[in-house]
Amino acid sequence: MNLLDRMSEHDYEQVLFALDDPSGLKAIIAIHDTTLGPAMGGVRFKAYATEEEALKDVLQLSRAMTLKASAAGLNLGGGQAVILADSAAGKSEALLRAFGRQIQALSGRLFVAEDLGTTVEDMETIQQETEYVAGLRKSRGGSGEPSLKAAYGVIRGIGACLLHVHGDPGLRGRVLAIQGVGAVGREIARQASEEGARVIVADKDPRRIDDLKKHFEVQVVSPDHILETECDVFCPCALGGVLSETTVPRLRAKIVAGAANNQLVDENAGKLLFERGIIYAPDFVISAGGLINVAEELTGYDENLATLRVGKLYQRIEAILKVSEERKIPTHLAAAQMALERLELMRKVRRTYVPNASSLDR
Repeated sequence: MNLLDRMSEHDYEQVLFALDDPSGLKAIIAIHDTTLGPAMGGVRFKAYATEEEALKDVLQLSRAMTLKASAAGLNLGGGQAVILADSAAGKSEALLRAFGRQIQALSGRLFVAEDLGTTVEDMETIQQETEYVAGLRKSRGGSGEPSLKAAYGVIRGIGACLLHVHGDPGLRGRVLAIQGVGAVGREIARQASEEGARVIVADKDPRRIDDLKKHFEVQVVSPDHILETECDVFCPCALGGVLSETTVPRLRAKIVAGAANNQLVDENAGKLLFERGIIYAPDFVISAGGLINVAEELTGYDENLATLRVGKLYQRIEAILKVSEERKIPTHLAAAQMALERLELMRKVRRTYVPNASSLDR
């Protein structure tokens, strides 16, 4: 299937290939849907094996961002950018600024923030060439490190799932198995430990595990065995595609709720979770805390208000579980239906032209 057909299949608005030879920039930028407002998405810095792999990633992530923003009640659309390079060796000021100029050329159709392989410092370098960037330090008027709020949103979502399964949202005495302890996974481990949970972790990078053990008590298992760990909550926080027809039967958890994007390999994985009676908190909803947090920067960052809005992910997960139960459908389908229904409603509302209407007003 060619690119235009792929765009048509899922209603993508724009895909941009960017090349800048002097800086070495090779990037793909996707804007999926701007019905609700300007798109927002991360900047992923990764040495993809092929251009096709990078294209697939940017398309999936931008569409997921549309659903994430809609499900979170934000007036934002979905977008994403990927830079095809090794973040350890290929990152430079010239490259980041060349990328920033590409974002500026979109004239506000896309705001970008951190993602895999990029940092707050990178966003500030990009900001030298474009105003359409978020995820800045608090001293620069931004929201600071996004992993804190992202993790808080996951913890709140886990509470809603625990209430559904056990009648009690509390984490005390519960067992969480966390796959991947990068910035968000590590923060989930910290917050869960502080709330009295027993935390089991796995990560392919032993340095992350060693750092974690310096600060609080965790049990460590190998990455190959984390799926089969007996626990109350399996928390995927590494890369996507962890849930498939092969891996779901290995799970020994009552709940799957984590921060990783695109956790389901396909629709069948979500259906299999449902059939096994495993409560799945859809990734594009429960992981929306970071997006909600940086979205506050667009209208003037207020940390208390951001925390309050991230906390409401508890109620959003509750609503999804209720719809799933009432319609007898898997939770990922219930969440997608709710997000798409909001998009469709707003398309009808916005058919009437209103001069100077702000897409960011909430």
